[in-house]
Amino acid sequence: MATHSIKGKTIIIGGGAKNLGGLIARDFAANGAKAIALHYNSSATKADADATVAAVKAAGAEAAAFQADLTTAGAMEKLFADVVAAFGRPDIAINTVGKVLKKPILDISEAEYDEMSAVNAKTAFFFLKEAGRHLNDNGAIVTLVTSLLGAFTPFYSSYAGTKAPVEHFTRAAAKEFGDRGISVTAIGPGPMDTAFFYGQESTDAQAYHKSAAALSKFSKTGLTDIEDIAPYIRFLVTEGWWMTGQTILVNGGYTTK
Repeated sequence: MATHSIKGKTIIIGGGAKNLGGLIARDFAANGAKAIALHYNSSATKADADATVAAVKAAGAEAAAFQADLTTAGAMEKLFADVVAAFGRPDIAINTVGKVLKKPILDISEAEYDEMSAVNAKTAFFFLKEAGRHLNDNGAIVTLVTSLLGAFTPFYSSYAGTKAPVEHFTRAAAKEFGDRGISVTAIGPGPMDTAFFYGQESTDAQAYHKSAAALSKFSKTGLTDIEDIAPYIRFLVTEGWWMTGQTILVNGGYTTK
């Protein structure tokens, strides 16, 4: 079996400017990554991307930020081509890109549905495609989904529903890329202590989610912290490489399948 580590590897992170993506970049740099390519979506997150690049370089790795709206196949192709031109073929690809919407089905417009589908499903599909095309053999791909894939709940139909296809994309990619030694997984955090969560939830809903997990009282916020997820990402691309084609819910006992 191939030996897997982060040391000396080149990594691309979709949505790598801040929050979990930014923490993963810093964590991988601290664990000896050679180069980290950080994708960010728009000028609104450029400052965060620049700060993460600076932190990665300070930890001893090469780094650069790449701006792109990844909701078209062409944009995804360009991102990977630019990363390969800058750093060579990546060894590890992490996609944290996502968009959340909490809304009753009856109130969701076609435009909202199309945007959710483009960000959560289409982007994930073409990220997997380009990662499969460009990754070195014996690499690893991880996509962020959501623990709502294990929930029976209202109002998140367009969020969980457009993340759900990623499970199938992951299984297919794991089979198709497996003969090159590439591991492909998806990880579903619980509600995380980021603006991604708070922008959607009322005060009452926040209180519920902060107490819903079996281990809530052991979290500093009651929610899943980004620091809870980064070690699992690191594990899946190193010692946990043998676990492929799986969707793993990491949420302190918030939901299960």
